[in-house]
Amino acid sequence: MSPQSADLAARDLAVVWHPCTQMHDHETLPMLPIASAQGAWLHGHDGKRYLDAVSSWWTCLLGHRHPRIVAALKDQLDRLDHVMLAGFTHEPAIELAEELVRIAPRAADPARALRRVFYADNGSSAIEVALKLSFHYWRNSGRGERTRFVALSGGYHGETLGALSVTDVPLYRTTYAPLLMEPIFAPSPDAYEAEPGESAAACASRRLREMRAILERHAHEVCAVILEPLVQCAGGMRMHDASYLTGLRALCDEFDVHLIADEIAVGFGRTGTLFACEQGGIAPDFLCLSKGLTGGTLALSAVLTTTRVYDAFYAEYSAGKAFLHSHSYTGNPIACRAALATLSVLREEPVLERNRVLAAHLASRLAPLADHPNVADVRQTGMIAAVELVRDKATREPFPSSERRGLRVYRHGLERGAVLRPLGNVVYFMPPFCIAPDDIDFMVEVAVEGIERAVV
Repeated sequence: MSPQSADLAARDLAVVWHPCTQMHDHETLPMLPIASAQGAWLHGHDGKRYLDAVSSWWTCLLGHRHPRIVAALKDQLDRLDHVMLAGFTHEPAIELAEELVRIAPRAADPARALRRVFYADNGSSAIEVALKLSFHYWRNSGRGERTRFVALSGGYHGETLGALSVTDVPLYRTTYAPLLMEPIFAPSPDAYEAEPGESAAACASRRLREMRAILERHAHEVCAVILEPLVQCAGGMRMHDASYLTGLRALCDEFDVHLIADEIAVGFGRTGTLFACEQGGIAPDFLCLSKGLTGGTLALSAVLTTTRVYDAFYAEYSAGKAFLHSHSYTGNPIACRAALATLSVLREEPVLERNRVLAAHLASRLAPLADHPNVADVRQTGMIAAVELVRDKATREPFPSSERRGLRVYRHGLERGAVLRPLGNVVYFMPPFCIAPDDIDFMVEVAVEGIERAVV
């Protein structure tokens, strides 16, 4: 580490408390100051490069410092930095809402079309908005007995208290359990948990039957069902068949409960389509978006919903039906311009077509790992791929979490110049869309080396 990097690391550790980190780890794990970034690469102060294989927590969609996004940010700074969105508006917020409504997943019933956009600051905040809107809708509609939510086992929706309440990842949830709402957790359609010989589609069908049983018992008290379509990301990149989305939409319609789709991580092309919901041919009642929305430049999220929901709040002030929820930076003009630039790239350039080629290349490079004695599963949905490390391939016995095998992969990656930050014992890949085939080769090569070192 260069003297400048060492100085920055020391200054950081003296004052900064980092997210999702046991700070004691940094007594032995180097803190890496980053000086700049371009494309798929981060650059340290010592001149070393690091391939950003996880898109900086899945935000950097098109690559760092994409020229069209940078130009939009600079232009907006010369016009308007910020104005509150209560009683005021501005062109970027309007244009972005119009574009999001235009590209949103199509509803089979036009009356259920996503036509309204509520802005928030980040993914967890978007989930809070969706949960509160759903609950408040039923209250405004004279159905105040509806106060609960159905979520999927293994799902993750954020770490504010409402979002954490519908999260089922013990690492995040256990400590704060006394503070949380009590949702009804339904079994996930996760294909990794399929029975022997059962296909992903059959697993999804079985889990839909279990969801039906839950709704038969509880629909009268349920506001909404919430899920991450196609990929449960922070829960270990667990993936399910798209038929589950189709069936779940039908169940929510049958039992008259809302469907909340958390596409914060999987939206904007990650799964091979612009939105994961498209692969199930559905539109939710609430669509939560963030992360890649601004191309990884600024914090912004959006919740799309229907006119039906909007109308339940539209009344004279004295009726007390207004949605009095706000964030100081709601609809920030600079962030909205970044999002508009991101969406223009997705609209005007063959990004999704190129992603299909890159995804196929990634699949071919990962395929040999399926035979590894400590790999239980190699799975992929679009530009998201994951490798499940286990102690015993035949029984799928996991490595004890205390052994931190994934951390060994991470350390090796940093030594070789790649950011591979596993989820426990799941090594995953979610690179920026600008990644080159040669970079994919390097990324997988480093991961394979790290896995070999981690399992001994």
